[in-house]
Amino acid sequence: MNAFWIATIGTSVIAFLLKYSGHSIPQHWLEHPKLQRINALIPVALLSALVAVQTFTEKNKLMIDHRLAGVSVAVIALLLKAPFPVVVLAAAVTSAGIYNWL
Repeated sequence: MNAFWIATIGTSVIAFLLKYSGHSIPQHWLEHPKLQRINALIPVALLSALVAVQTFTEKNKLMIDHRLAGVSVAVIALLLKAPFPVVVLAAAVTSAGIYNWL
């Protein structure tokens, strides 16, 4: 058994224990208003961080390229309250156009 399998099994055990301990938390702790507000904001923060990392980095380097233009067009479309498919298409067309042009 190599280090990869030890890490995989160890991570699986840790994930199981975290999920199992989540069922042991008393219900009134989970219903606390402050915890509810924090839990509502965590996905937004994680998705924002993912978009930032995917937009501005390539491997280990900071990059400013066609992806920034696509995200910028998406933000503008969202500010103009465009439907989601229009936002995605506008960002994709902008990013692809600049990628092929440069």
